[in-house]
Amino acid sequence: MAYLYGLIVVGLFFGVMHFFTELKASQKITATLVILVVVLGAIGFNINQTSKAEKVRQVMLAFNQGKTITCQGVDVNKSDFSLSVGTQTFIALKTSPHAGKMIAARGCE
Repeated sequence: MAYLYGLIVVGLFFGVMHFFTELKASQKITATLVILVVVLGAIGFNINQTSKAEKVRQVMLAFNQGKTITCQGVDVNKSDFSLSVGTQTFIALKTSPHAGKMIAARGCE
């Protein structure tokens, strides 16, 4: 729905420029296209970030369910790692063979 509002704002921008400015038609179209590209870029960025956040949530959920996850070539599980929710990072336990290692959840499969 928010994406629709962004496109409506671009349409209103063009309408205001068309009726209330003395710019040439090509200038109005160019300005509107620039605003449209910015809005579409923001929409694309938002969709991409949402997708990445969902992937991290799925990785953290799988870890919390006791599953083994592969992260940067390392098998991450509850017996060798703990999860820092705030930083979304797996921290190796002192008793594990990976002691001292920290792995970001965004790098997991």
